[in-house]
Amino acid sequence: MPVIVVANPKGGAGKSTLATQIAGYFASKGHGVMLGDVDRQQSSRTWLTLRPAGLPRIAAWEVAHDEIVRPPKGTTHVVLDTPAGLHGKRLDEVMKLADRIVIPLQPSIFDIHATHAFIRQLRSHKRAAKVQIGIVGMRTREGTIATDQLRSFLQGMDGAQDGSAPPLIGFVRDTQNYVHLAAHGLTLWDVSGHRFDRDIEQWATITAWLDA
Repeated sequence: MPVIVVANPKGGAGKSTLATQIAGYFASKGHGVMLGDVDRQQSSRTWLTLRPAGLPRIAAWEVAHDEIVRPPKGTTHVVLDTPAGLHGKRLDEVMKLADRIVIPLQPSIFDIHATHAFIRQLRSHKRAAKVQIGIVGMRTREGTIATDQLRSFLQGMDGAQDGSAPPLIGFVRDTQNYVHLAAHGLTLWDVSGHRFDRDIEQWATITAWLDA
């Protein structure tokens, strides 16, 4: 059962946007998806309460009488939305579960430096060799100065020369489409119309990495 963790050390990076869209993608493929929310703000759990009936089901995790959190029966794919500043015991717990970690990264110097330190922390973890890490550029696109900053950041990371630096797996542009979808408990794979074509095209490289 693959476990996809969406994590970033800063708030407002777009974790819940990525987590809900990834869950929606897997659900659209017919998988039994659980979207777990480790964040105190419970943004993803709130989003689930807004999701209309009749769409591909995305379940929340179940809390048993012994307070052990577990995926509902029939779950085949797990997506976890995490809080800002993930570290210590909570980071250890997430790393024990994770198969892949998706890191949303905005092209500001503050986000880049904080994320650099976070990636080094992940890579020094005892389970690092068993977890794949991918970076998604948020609110940016190819051919811009912001994108060049992200690429320079990755090229300058330890391990960039031997290919062990995390790959930049795709981009999510700055659009009100995601705001609209979130307000109604929807994902790109729940809607139709040319309005969302560009966004779905952007996700092609991200979903390919998730499915690999």
